[in-house]
Amino acid sequence: MKRVIIIVLDGVGIGELPDAAKYGDEGSNTLVNLKKAKPDMQLKNMCALGLGNIEGAELFGKADKPKGLYGRLAEHSAGKDTTTGHWEISGLWLDKPFPTYPDGFGDDVVIPFEKAIGKKILGNKAASGTVIINELGDEHVKTGCPIVYTSADSVFQIAAHEDIIPVDTLYDYCRIARNMLNVGRVIARPFTGTGGNYTRTERRKDFSLEPTGTTLLDEVKKAGLECACVGKIEDIFAGRGITRSVHTTNNADGIEQTIKYIKEDFGGLIFTNLVDTDMLYGHRNDVDGFASALKYFDGKLPEIISAMKEDDILFITADHGCDPTTASTDHSREYIFLLGCGNLPKINIGTRSTYADIAASAAKYLGIEADIRGESFI
Repeated sequence: MKRVIIIVLDGVGIGELPDAAKYGDEGSNTLVNLKKAKPDMQLKNMCALGLGNIEGAELFGKADKPKGLYGRLAEHSAGKDTTTGHWEISGLWLDKPFPTYPDGFGDDVVIPFEKAIGKKILGNKAASGTVIINELGDEHVKTGCPIVYTSADSVFQIAAHEDIIPVDTLYDYCRIARNMLNVGRVIARPFTGTGGNYTRTERRKDFSLEPTGTTLLDEVKKAGLECACVGKIEDIFAGRGITRSVHTTNNADGIEQTIKYIKEDFGGLIFTNLVDTDMLYGHRNDVDGFASALKYFDGKLPEIISAMKEDDILFITADHGCDPTTASTDHSREYIFLLGCGNLPKINIGTRSTYADIAASAAKYLGIEADIRGESFI
């Protein structure tokens, strides 16, 4: 009945990687810059596990006797997006980054897509999702043309008002784009509202590429164990290797769903993504919101830990940075932190060379001979 619980605090990096300048991310340090901007932000439960003992994070305050395993990990794969980060956490490296479209999509993409859906598109540029729906929402409502946009990430995003293009039709448009493109994710972005005052709804859906190799999730399922996923994990892995899944509306819901899984009796993997730090706050440079989301998670951490069973281990980590204190609203190329507790040694794992060490450690703990990247620190 051994279990590994992995909780990803989306976008919570812990310092620029040596190659950050190649990505335009010099000076990014999501956690530490946030602490500098909000000195009153106390993460006492994460710090008790060793957050402030991690190299570069001393500003949070070192624990004399950390109660957990702690360290930081570098990203081996090229890129700084959600899919790349999660795949590497699961033991899969990408040698080449997914393609990006900073100037919008070319005619080789737009014309076939418009022909396939029978409509012209609006937008076709890199933009903030909340900005572009208010910029083009009225025209979209008038014409019925979907809004297409991208970002610094490898994404093809389609926004549509739920009363103009039904959500199921929007999902169909995304499936068409998914079959045409090699981007990391095609994302449906439904919204509601009127008169230039539009709001995205909770019926977002990600259509990801299937992983290009074997992941921890595949190996857990193959071993006959449960792989229970919370949040957008199912979307990130295109449903592969997953035995059960629940989508969530926000971080609070994601934490409650994770606790529900923890209280059940099964062996295997619980894999959770808590997206608010990235989607709601990092990309909008909302320092106050980001800090509040971290404090909320920290406050719920004792409840998560108390729900764990004797043979459970918990890893808390991230997938990339998304520093809300910099001018950029994009992801940042950063180390990720790692905190561990439960049936784990209370050690400093130092700085590891790949996120995939999480997958290798999880596989070893579960007794799985896995064909995945990474070196176990257990």
